[in-house]
Amino acid sequence: MIDGDESKARGGGGPTPVRPERLRGPVEFVGRAAELAQLRRLVEAPPCLILLEGEPGIGKSRLVAELLAELPGHHLVGECDDVPEPFPLGVLLDAIRGSADRLGPLSPVAGALAPLLPELADVLPDAPLPLTDPAAERHRLLRAVAAVLAALSPATLLLEDLHWADPATCELLGYLSTHPVDGLAVVLTARTATPGGSTPIHDSLARTPPWSVTRVALSPLDAEDVRRLAARTLRLDDPPQQLTATLLDRTAGIPFVVEEVLRTLAERGGDPLADDSVPFVLRDVLLWRLRPLDEATREVLGAAAVLGLAPDQRILASVLSLDRVAVGAALTAAHRAGLLHDAGDGLRFRHDLARQVVYDLVPRESREWLHLRIARVLEQELPRPVAQLAHHYRRAGSGADFVRNAEAAADLATERGDDATAASFLLQTMDIAELPRPVRVRLAAKLGRSAIDGLSQAEAIPVLERLLADRRLPPGARGELGLVLGRMLRQQGEALRGYTEIERAVPYLRAPRRKAPALAVLAAPDTVVGRHVDDHLARCAEAESAAAASGDHGAHLAVRIARASLLLELGDPAAWAIITELRASAELADRPREHARACLNWAQGALHAGHPGQAEALLAAGRALVDETGYERLTALVEATELSLDRAAGRLDGLAERLTRLVASAERMPVTLLDTRAELATVLARTATASTATASTATDDGDGDGDGSTADATDDGDGDGGRGDRVELAERALREVVADARRVGAIWPLVQALSALARLTLAGRPDEAVRHATDALTLVRGKGILAWAAEAVLVLAEAAVAAGEPARAAAAVTELEVGIAGRDAPLALAALRRCRELVPA
Repeated sequence: MIDGDESKARGGGGPTPVRPERLRGPVEFVGRAAELAQLRRLVEAPPCLILLEGEPGIGKSRLVAELLAELPGHHLVGECDDVPEPFPLGVLLDAIRGSADRLGPLSPVAGALAPLLPELADVLPDAPLPLTDPAAERHRLLRAVAAVLAALSPATLLLEDLHWADPATCELLGYLSTHPVDGLAVVLTARTATPGGSTPIHDSLARTPPWSVTRVALSPLDAEDVRRLAARTLRLDDPPQQLTATLLDRTAGIPFVVEEVLRTLAERGGDPLADDSVPFVLRDVLLWRLRPLDEATREVLGAAAVLGLAPDQRILASVLSLDRVAVGAALTAAHRAGLLHDAGDGLRFRHDLARQVVYDLVPRESREWLHLRIARVLEQELPRPVAQLAHHYRRAGSGADFVRNAEAAADLATERGDDATAASFLLQTMDIAELPRPVRVRLAAKLGRSAIDGLSQAEAIPVLERLLADRRLPPGARGELGLVLGRMLRQQGEALRGYTEIERAVPYLRAPRRKAPALAVLAAPDTVVGRHVDDHLARCAEAESAAAASGDHGAHLAVRIARASLLLELGDPAAWAIITELRASAELADRPREHARACLNWAQGALHAGHPGQAEALLAAGRALVDETGYERLTALVEATELSLDRAAGRLDGLAERLTRLVASAERMPVTLLDTRAELATVLARTATASTATASTATDDGDGDGDGSTADATDDGDGDGGRGDRVELAERALREVVADARRVGAIWPLVQALSALARLTLAGRPDEAVRHATDALTLVRGKGILAWAAEAVLVLAEAAVAAGEPARAAAAVTELEVGIAGRDAPLALAALRRCRELVPA
């Protein structure tokens, strides 16, 4: 099966040199003393979580093997598969399975693992009743695993090849990073993420605080390491410098490749510098090792490479129509030739790099035939391994069979609460050119629903955009796909594009239960420019009618939550009655994720209006619900709301640093990123001017916000030296927020940043400050919620007074006064009082 001519291509000529004794066991461990010492220090002082990263073949597995070999205590070990079935937490459960005899009394929450670990039924508590909220169910599962790990500690948990891990496992590891288990050292290995090619484990750990994960990156071996390895492997006292340099150049210092080259040199004998005897790359090494194998053995080895890293003899026998004895003999011959190794549970390729080389040596037509044969054999397995079937059918070029199994795998993942894995399978189906339009639409709808709360939104968005550009798309599909696209765009921070897509989708949504929540999204005024509050009120009324027509409790709840949020922004006291009623209702209590999101949104609205006490209470309730449900996507919103509350209360010490950390960790949560950046830029501006606030002609307005100051925004030469730099940094940050908010059409951070920029430039560049404040006021006029313009109007009033022309701001002050008359907006009312002191009516 492997091309016979190519396998002999580098055979060379002349007599075969006498070979030294065949090497047994791994080549000596070199070049990682510092990393090994660092790992040892960390795992000997648990709890800790370590991510060991590096490119394929860099020596991650070898390093952790050395670590465990000298580490006392209990070890839990799991390894991810390259084509895993959609089974959440599979690698962790594998690590736990063999330790039942060490389990003592367990928390009742550990019973959530009983359905997944039937072999531990006699030691696990009874399974609890299922929860109605998938997010809460998943969080309980995470707590159950943590409880079992706590019972098994002290221990070291080693999980390998996490770049192949399922999203649920990655979510748990993110959970363990911030909720460490006493006595548990967690060591993970993963390939380094490539630019633009992140993996679930990198995404999950990127959202954790920097202190919670220790990252250890492995680099290639240097010249001295290669020289030492060559000396010990080839039994040379002093390897020629030319050999070291050549090996380093041709292998790039990748330890696995260096090791394989040196193994082959030791086995071949002869002059290691002769051109025809030194294989410089892994492909040459494996070609040389294939030379003595007969055609039948090469055929079995090629099929094994197509099957996977750990070939199953039974499946190989069925695929090749051979008996298992013949297959076993062929694999043993490959083992003797150094192409496979004994992993303890059977023969397997020593590394995926080696398997890939052998795979590439199989002619393309033969590979496709083997993939198809393997898939046909796997079709007989029960339960059907749908992920592996999808993989083999795709490689075989059988599009229809691939789509059938990929959809089945996605459905299975969805059923198990793993939306990210479902989205991954569905995204792959979108690449099949011959997919019939109805099938593509059905799969795209599933993709949209899976990607809403998964990690695949960036990839799913262009797929949905292409489908919606098709004029032949049925109306119902246009509505569903447009709604999903709009929601994803909004979550990616594209406020105006997302809002517009939902607007376009609404007329095509036939079912009132689908139309009502879509209209509720359009009722939110604080997300998008270019829509007046009257439009939002009209959308809210339409949503209420649709919810009533639907008879759906979920739709009705979504609309009521949106109504309360809208009234809060309007300064309508009726908002608080709705909030009180909803928070006391079983309807909201039964939906903890929606309850948490509502509390956090209402807390933000309360802050906008100037009700810090109510905001603090709502934030506390939201934080408790997020902790209870473990809904990861809301953790950034919790922290952002807390920091906004601190800014509003004037608690500025350390606030800029906390906001900076949140901005860094929120890079993959764009929906919260721009608001957080606006908060950070505002805090930087206030901090930059704080030292001159007492010398200002204006006084604080008494609302705790501190924005009534006209502090000098320049360095006054008092020896501070850094104030000018701070002002420049704050101004740059504000301008960047303004530019990005204009680009995406996000109104709240835009008005906030423009107002802060106006305040920052008021003393030194009053004309510029007036321009920024006027821009903010113009945006707020377009929205129709004048309370949002309070700070901008105050800047206009202060600028007019400073110029000796207070009447110049009279119209703006009067406009603010009329706009907030009768409104429950303490922050705006306090600013208005200060305006009237400066510009009497």
